[in-house]
Amino acid sequence: MDLALRITVSKTTAPPSLIIRPNSSKPIPILSFTHTISKSSPLLNLTTQFPKSKYTNKLTAISSSLLSTQPLEEEDEDELTERLDEDEKFDWFANWYALMPVCDLDKRAPLGKKVMGLDVVVWWDRNENTWKVFDDRCPHRLAPLSEGRIDQRGRLQCVYHGWCFSGSGDCKLIPQAPLDGPPVHSFPRACVAVYPSTVQNGIVWFWPNTDPEHKDILAKKKPPYVPELDDPSFSFQMFNRDIPYGYEVLVENLMDPSHVPVHASCTVKVDREGGLPLDVNVHNLDNNGFTTIQKPDRIWKFVSPCLFQGVITIGASPENTQENLAQKPAQKDILIFFCIPVSPGNSRLISAFPRNFRLWIDGFVSRWMHHIMQNLVIDSDFYLLKVEEEKLMEAGPSNWQKVCFMPTKADTTVVVFRKWLKKYAGGQVDWGSTKFNGYLPPSLPREQLLDRYWSHVVNCSSCNGAYKGFKTLQLSLEVFSVASVAIIAATKSEMISVAARNTLAVVAVLCFVGSKLLSHFIYKNFHFHDYNHASK
Repeated sequence: MDLALRITVSKTTAPPSLIIRPNSSKPIPILSFTHTISKSSPLLNLTTQFPKSKYTNKLTAISSSLLSTQPLEEEDEDELTERLDEDEKFDWFANWYALMPVCDLDKRAPLGKKVMGLDVVVWWDRNENTWKVFDDRCPHRLAPLSEGRIDQRGRLQCVYHGWCFSGSGDCKLIPQAPLDGPPVHSFPRACVAVYPSTVQNGIVWFWPNTDPEHKDILAKKKPPYVPELDDPSFSFQMFNRDIPYGYEVLVENLMDPSHVPVHASCTVKVDREGGLPLDVNVHNLDNNGFTTIQKPDRIWKFVSPCLFQGVITIGASPENTQENLAQKPAQKDILIFFCIPVSPGNSRLISAFPRNFRLWIDGFVSRWMHHIMQNLVIDSDFYLLKVEEEKLMEAGPSNWQKVCFMPTKADTTVVVFRKWLKKYAGGQVDWGSTKFNGYLPPSLPREQLLDRYWSHVVNCSSCNGAYKGFKTLQLSLEVFSVASVAIIAATKSEMISVAARNTLAVVAVLCFVGSKLLSHFIYKNFHFHDYNHASK
């Protein structure tokens, strides 16, 4: 239960780290949460880990105004935006994006996904022993390659006309081309566009540009690395779900520390609507993101464009020196959220909550059980956020501060994110050449909006396996119930005892009731579970 609640109740940020730009020699980001709190190492020293910008003083003034109840003066913000150098502006198509957790991919079949408005297909190339990401369209007639298959030679095959492609994107076979004719399969136009990709922290990442100049981008810039996701002393379950509202709303919802307050250990939920006053401070706002500190044991960090992550240190105090931590490591709840822009009005969430205590829990709670609780928490905000997004779109993204009244420090992180978005990233996601018309998709009925099957179950290996198992059990109970009734009806009274007949009747009833209860369980946990705040 506590794992699920953490998905929307997080109130901290990871210590700052260095982020490189594509043409920079700065270090690769290492997002470690190994932060100690001691009298000799004050918390504010975190700010010294960031490279100082020539606009540091200006940004500090902006952060100070954000922490007050007074809105930032528009002329100050516009002046800063005009003075930004080109390398300080955020480029949406010059960053790595998380695609899918490896544990939810099938090496036997390709999978289609949309990220940044781009349709891509991820598939396992057994010849090169790696995951590949292609443009999801066959150059022949533009059929989606994600509907294809992996052929007997380990190539990606389009099922429309059978064209086959190697891991480099080269066409290796056109069945319709005569063997004694020109080698049309070798023509450049027969190739598929290939995106740079890599696997890190158990997630497939891709770079949203197929230009050959980005072929070796991994050597220049890597995705943000979270050591705890590879640390065997931490336990976690990876989660992914498609979200029917946009990236901006998803990020600021996860950044909101007060809409579901919790105890420091993340195990005790308190009054949601009542909330608590919070003191949040901002550090190091630049185009790479920012850090917010609520208290010494709760630190959050936004690493643009996708990673929002934090740490809750249980029992943090000034006495937690390096010597003490070496003898007994601090108990940490790490909260990792990868927020992926899909298209206007749609996003994707990949999350994990590593912890280095109570590891025995995972021996008793399966991954799909964790996901049921996480889905329940996500569903609690779906309708609210969809309506919020529509109202913000009506007002215009640049008018968010005029239509939303946010006078307390508890709103600081959300306000800073919107300021970052406007100052460095154009105020909203830049969809580039995908040429969306700027309108949100039509509103969905509540049952489709909160659908779990297509947004999560089919994309999760654990939940999909559990779903199929429960459906098989349900069918077995129904068959056994009908068979028991049929045996009773078809068997003459002298051929079966009264006790046996009654036993079959009881079994038939129990199986029928069990199948109905199981059907309700399947629908409620794997399809649709309505969330009524008035009854909570």
